[in-house]
Amino acid sequence: MPSLKDLRGRINSVKSTRKITQAMKMVAAAKLRRAQSQAEAARPYAERMEAILASLGSAVAATPGAPRMLVGTGADRTHLLVVVTADRGLAGAFNTNVGRLARNRVRALEAEGKAVKLLTVGRKGTAYLRREFADRIVGDINFVGKKRVEFSDAEEVAVRITEMLERNEFDVCTLVYNRFRSVISQVPSEQRLIPAPIPETPAAAPANGGASAMYEYEPAEEEILTSLLPRNLAIQIYRALLENAAGFYGSQMSAMDNATRNAGDMIGKLTLNYNRTRQANITRELIEIISGAEAL
Repeated sequence: MPSLKDLRGRINSVKSTRKITQAMKMVAAAKLRRAQSQAEAARPYAERMEAILASLGSAVAATPGAPRMLVGTGADRTHLLVVVTADRGLAGAFNTNVGRLARNRVRALEAEGKAVKLLTVGRKGTAYLRREFADRIVGDINFVGKKRVEFSDAEEVAVRITEMLERNEFDVCTLVYNRFRSVISQVPSEQRLIPAPIPETPAAAPANGGASAMYEYEPAEEEILTSLLPRNLAIQIYRALLENAAGFYGSQMSAMDNATRNAGDMIGKLTLNYNRTRQANITRELIEIISGAEAL
């Protein structure tokens, strides 16, 4: 049975831990509001960019000399997975879920005879995937020390992917990240970046029965795509980074809230054990005093 001194030490230690987890929960909650608003604001722009790209790409994809960022290399041998995680932990299973999805994707592709390369964005993803796929990691990027994610960070990743494409280092590029749904729900998701996803059939007519919209572009579609495709790549990566940041703070807030509750429960149990042990010691001492007095 632990002594009263040991129990007091454990109680004080758990109280100190509870103060830390409670403070981290409050900090995560404050940062979550900003990150969530940024992620939600980026969604309409990124989705509209995808729609414009699909409209332009459907007319250009079949033409000779179409941009490689639009149609890819024409092969399906080498896949590049861009895995986005956080640089820090203490967020429950947030980073592990993305790492598990990427790991399963790598195994499935290699089972089909494909070659796989990994570009990790975030220290936790690098550490997780290095255990099993160290030889597949061709680069790692992290933003340690930065207060918030900026568009320049996404451009850095996009430039890295573009350079690899120009050197024919992959055929298909897929983005793996956590999509923010709510504070308690982050969905590990995949999004193909290269070749750009283009619908095989034209968009459906409007629900009111009117004719579908027809667009005329000036300058020509090929010239627009030349500047639009690199920007779209950076925008899609930026949206993933924002979604990932919001999901991280939501997961961290939930994890620290659970840790604070568990610390409170543990303090209650340790305090009860401390009081019982103290009462037992007092009772034993009283019995010894009374027994000694009766012996006299």
